[in-house]
Amino acid sequence: MDVPDDLARRAADLDVEHADAYRRELFSLPADLVYLDGNSLGALPRAVPAALADVAERQWGDRLIRSWNESDWWGAPERVGDRIGRLVGAAPGQVVVTDSTSVNLFKVFVAAARMRPQRRVVLTDPDSFPTDLYVLDGAARLAGLTVERVPPAEVATRLGQLGPDVALVSYSSVDYRTGELWDLPELTRIAHELGALACWDLCHSAGVVDVRLDDHGADLAVGCGYKYLNGGPGAPAFVYVRSEHQATFDSPITGWHGHVRPFAMEGAFDPAGGITRARVGTGPMLSILALEAALSAYDGLSVPAVRARSLSLTRFFVECLDALGHGDSVATPRDDGRRGSQVAVRHPEAYAVVQALMARGVIGDFREPDLVRLGFAPLYVSHHDAARAAVAVAEVVDGQEYEREEFRARATVT
Repeated sequence: MDVPDDLARRAADLDVEHADAYRRELFSLPADLVYLDGNSLGALPRAVPAALADVAERQWGDRLIRSWNESDWWGAPERVGDRIGRLVGAAPGQVVVTDSTSVNLFKVFVAAARMRPQRRVVLTDPDSFPTDLYVLDGAARLAGLTVERVPPAEVATRLGQLGPDVALVSYSSVDYRTGELWDLPELTRIAHELGALACWDLCHSAGVVDVRLDDHGADLAVGCGYKYLNGGPGAPAFVYVRSEHQATFDSPITGWHGHVRPFAMEGAFDPAGGITRARVGTGPMLSILALEAALSAYDGLSVPAVRARSLSLTRFFVECLDALGHGDSVATPRDDGRRGSQVAVRHPEAYAVVQALMARGVIGDFREPDLVRLGFAPLYVSHHDAARAAVAVAEVVDGQEYEREEFRARATVT
């Protein structure tokens, strides 16, 4: 994978220009690996193993039950939530780390319906990540809602037609397949004009897009901890509830961690104040504290600087594909304002292309039916990595390496 001299020089210049947001030394990655799957599973931050060792050996092994107080295990969901809040533009006290994305989606969907009891329609993207659609359909059956699947470009028109019938618009910040960034601030503004609430799924944007939840008026949001936030496989998710809605946030799952007096052991549920009411049961403390350690990789970084590096990486990767004669395969918008932190490339044998790239040390993933999905985590991906990946794509496709039998056999996880 020899990078042409002109692209190599351009990559070196861009790496210098955006060096302020590059922290690969903080991550445990093989030196020669081009890892472009941080949009599915983030790389391991070097701070995590030591933090987990301390939790296991000292906090749990030595201090045992005392660590709920001494190490503030009890306050970790809100404490780590505030760290994520800084990355998604949320003031303290509005984000809590708890449960999975799917569970949090269920909570916010039903809670939103209860905040707008006279409205029975929810609008969502037909191309949302499947769990969003599955959970929303399940919540709708329980809450008596009607779900309409409306593409983002048609939301304004449909809202105008339905008006006071719409309780919630729920959309993903970034299309998980193509990497297209939707204009959620504008959708939120339109929804608010008609009295509806707005919920954002930030799974593919938290940590790499300057989403600014507070500034843009989002009412509710959810996101996961294992993609660009690097919290590890199965890391807990987070939920955002705008401060003005917290007093009326009526969660359909009411567990003791969300009680105002959890250790009073009362027989009836009395919700805690603030974002704590979105908690349910005892969280996976090892995972929450691993996520806390992982987030230290963002210490001292500004989200706009991370976003600038992200855009530069994806823009340069597309430029490299253009130079190598493969630009026509790009499925991701070229406009910076419409692109998240990934680039998707179309190919009829996309699964086999991904496997061939992996054999060359370029890790991405596949999404049905024909997308090679490449995520550019700006903290540990360089512009030289982007150039190497583009060369690898060109060589795999031009050399028809995807036709090799070992690259065509489907694994369980794609």
